[in-house]
Amino acid sequence: MNRPPSITALPPPGEAQDEDPDTLKPSAVDPSASIDPHTGAVIGKKSAAERKFVSRLDAVLLVYTCISQVLKYLDQQNITNAYVSGLKEDLNIQGNQYNYFTTWFNVGYALFLIASPLRLPPSQIIITRVRPSWWLPSLEFCWGCLTIGLSQVTNYKQIYVLRAFVGAFEASAYPGAIMLLMSWYTPREMALRIACYHSCQSLGLMLSGALQTAIYESLNGHSGVAGWRWMFIVDGIMTIVWSVLGLILIPDFPTKPKENRGAMGYWSGSMILWLTSQPWAFWLRPQHIEIARERTQRFRRTDNKKFTLKTIVRTLRQPLFYLFVALYPSSVLAQQGYNYFSLFLKALKNPDGTPTWSTAAVNAIPIGGAAIILLTNQGVTVWVYGFMSDYFQTRWLIVMGQAIFALIPCIIMSIWNVPLGAKYFAYFASYLSVATAPPLFAWLSDCCPHDAEQRAFILGFSIAFYYAVGAWSNVLIWPTVEVPHYLHAWQTCIALWVLVIILLCALRYTELKYIRPRNRAIAEQKVADALAAEAQYAGQPQSPKNDTQTSVALVLSRV
Repeated sequence: MNRPPSITALPPPGEAQDEDPDTLKPSAVDPSASIDPHTGAVIGKKSAAERKFVSRLDAVLLVYTCISQVLKYLDQQNITNAYVSGLKEDLNIQGNQYNYFTTWFNVGYALFLIASPLRLPPSQIIITRVRPSWWLPSLEFCWGCLTIGLSQVTNYKQIYVLRAFVGAFEASAYPGAIMLLMSWYTPREMALRIACYHSCQSLGLMLSGALQTAIYESLNGHSGVAGWRWMFIVDGIMTIVWSVLGLILIPDFPTKPKENRGAMGYWSGSMILWLTSQPWAFWLRPQHIEIARERTQRFRRTDNKKFTLKTIVRTLRQPLFYLFVALYPSSVLAQQGYNYFSLFLKALKNPDGTPTWSTAAVNAIPIGGAAIILLTNQGVTVWVYGFMSDYFQTRWLIVMGQAIFALIPCIIMSIWNVPLGAKYFAYFASYLSVATAPPLFAWLSDCCPHDAEQRAFILGFSIAFYYAVGAWSNVLIWPTVEVPHYLHAWQTCIALWVLVIILLCALRYTELKYIRPRNRAIAEQKVADALAAEAQYAGQPQSPKNDTQTSVALVLSRV
């Protein structure tokens, strides 16, 4: 009989202190560890082997996903830089056609993320059926090729088509990466890593403006190609190269045995076992997989399984689904003002009618806003938020603070008749409230520790719902013909931020009233099953029900 995973047999203090960290048993949990009463997770100090394993994850998996996020956001935002760098004039873009560039991107994104017209599985379902080590790099390769294709367009209709397909292929990247990080990192490590991943959006925004400025000044007209076309070419090439590396670096989910190329040189009988039982990534060794799976057991996490209709029905019966699906899109839609800073700058005129800012300046000035996000909001504040969120296990207050602060720039721009300097301040201040996603995703992970399918479905549906709403609301709230003075946009943002505050309070109440008691009941059952299995393996008679319940209570009381 195989010994079941133990939650009670912890090594005595000082055991294995002199062993090589790479050979330490992954079960070397701190003997003073406690049990989280809401999830059943074993909370304690990490062993040397586990710390080294987490460092390896950070050095490869986190770095790869972060750079991939930079390139993804670069490919998303380059249409704005191209628009203010000559695309508008070269292709004679008129009216709200610029808004429809985003609309068609959102249509493709939303359709492929949650519902396919060909009745194929949605991307969040596909990623549970197809290895992420193949699925994510393949999508990145495809949208990289389409980005290069944007350099050859001759009219706005071609942009509509290509942007829709770019959105479709990018749909799995963000939620897929979040799912992968959730599978490899524990809840106490999650928010900081998601914050790091999320902060790369700002880096992509900065690079988009900086690259377009450099390309426009150095390559504009080179070989008869306009500067904005060169940007699509450069972006696409970088994306394609990085996608090829993803085939080598991205692992699969830790508890799903998949074929593995293994380390080069394993030409022995043991290689067959290694090839057929481990996640596919050359930088992971058997001891690392053992640690990863032990962490999954210790934190009572379940891995992603194939979606079924039963999973969807079970999710739709939970209030968490409706609250989160309303909360996440509302918070992201409320942040959209900063995306239109470049158009605001391009529309400003001197008294003689000449543009206030040059093309290079229009691309360069928003870099300052992205730097604010990177250095203060997502470079410091979000990382601090992430650390506080992980350490104190609180998420909602972090989002609440951002929502309250975000009302300030929205009110300034709603008034409008203020000095130009106040408008500049409002746009730059709007960059300070775009860090709601990391704590929200970590909060979702906390609420669904025992149901990976529910977690994945809510995550995918929330992101898809945001893009679905953005597909039609963008042209209504932020019409290009109203630049620089939007009649209703900033007032809409105020309403959305107020809605976010209300939803945060509602979700917090639901968490305390319903979700935590449910998770505690599930944790108690899992602990009881583990205790019974331990007793059966030891050859002891199974404890009576009341004794088992007493043992469970004692274990869960170690907080």
